[in-house]
Amino acid sequence: MPRRPHPNLLPPIPEQIVPRRPLDLGVHIQRIQIDELVVTDPALVLSNAHAAARHDPETAALLGYRPATALTLQAAAALLCALHTTDDLTDMGLRAARHTTRTTAATQHRESVVLELTDASEQDR
Repeated sequence: MPRRPHPNLLPPIPEQIVPRRPLDLGVHIQRIQIDELVVTDPALVLSNAHAAARHDPETAALLGYRPATALTLQAAAALLCALHTTDDLTDMGLRAARHTTRTTAATQHRESVVLELTDASEQDR
């Protein structure tokens, strides 16, 4: 009968990788980003919004634009914000005044925690 080596002298057995189940902590998170914009050139905003409404009439209709009615400045700004990034809006007569990120997190057993980050000064609040 052949002699067996001592267990410490045997090559190590590779560990089997067992996929671990994800741990469900029941955490619910909601993140909202708010950009407040200021109109710097109303005529330019209206001009760009009319061009955008012709280019994307479906989005314009969702915001209340009809070809028979004139665009208000608020509707024009909303249309441009829906179609363009904040960086693009500065060339269209709008400027970012404040940026706020609000994050809410909660578990099943705890009250929600709200974290709000803003780049506004204390006077603006």
